[in-house]
Amino acid sequence: MTVKATLTAAFPEARRISNFVERDWGESGVVVSLDERADGLWSVDTYFEAGEPEEIASKLRDRLGADAFCAPLSVEILPETDWVAAGLQALKPVSAGRFIIHGSHDRANIPAGRVAIEIDAAQAFGTGHHGTTVGCLIVLDRLLRAQKFENPLDLGTGSGVLAIALAKVLRTPVLATDIDPVAVRVAAQNAALNRVGHLVRTEVAAGVRHKAIRESAPFDLVVANILAKPLVRLAPRLAPLIAPGGLLVLSGLLPRQRERVVAAYGSQGIRLRGARLFDGWAVLLLQRPS
Repeated sequence: MTVKATLTAAFPEARRISNFVERDWGESGVVVSLDERADGLWSVDTYFEAGEPEEIASKLRDRLGADAFCAPLSVEILPETDWVAAGLQALKPVSAGRFIIHGSHDRANIPAGRVAIEIDAAQAFGTGHHGTTVGCLIVLDRLLRAQKFENPLDLGTGSGVLAIALAKVLRTPVLATDIDPVAVRVAAQNAALNRVGHLVRTEVAAGVRHKAIRESAPFDLVVANILAKPLVRLAPRLAPLIAPGGLLVLSGLLPRQRERVVAAYGSQGIRLRGARLFDGWAVLLLQRPS
């Protein structure tokens, strides 16, 4: 019997809930999925292979607090079906330029000549199928075809998809940081799985004041697929860490938030070079003048 528990909240609360559940039950084989819904909210789906719905709901409320971050909670028994196979079927490989993101179930089906990035659906912090990630990969693919980068930074790495992509193509060390220690652990595991663990250095870092970031600067390429508010807040501290002529690929923002982010970096001397939309999300390319 499989029991599915779903909590729905805005992204910050949903990610915190996902972190708590992953930290408490991840080692026992519980599967946690964090996904955006059509209405802009995010759902945290947790799949338990044992336990009664009432018992599981009680455990979740005890761990998260009585109001569970004010996130509505639903618990249901799934029909007797191979839900894992069904979920994997839905997560088919996704192409983004030369890159292709896939799960381990599709490892043998990747066409020759593609840069494959394997991210399993059972892991938190995304499988790389979100529009912002795909958009960043497409923009990076064009940049990497035209230019060689020596010192890239993946800020807010999440599952490590972008850092892995950079390491695979550039074959140079990539610094990957995230504020969440669980995300950093997952990113390191994914880098090792994709045979670039020796190239991807992962660090738990809030913002850009971490010693590893300061000592590695200046960066000739920074990728930050996070959210508009932290991107704006980081602008004054991130701009000095960009090498002359260095590029920034920023995403995780809606089209209406684009001008605010561009203005924040423009005030630091970082100029917009281009902007594209992918599945309703904006990806910005900016550059510090040389």
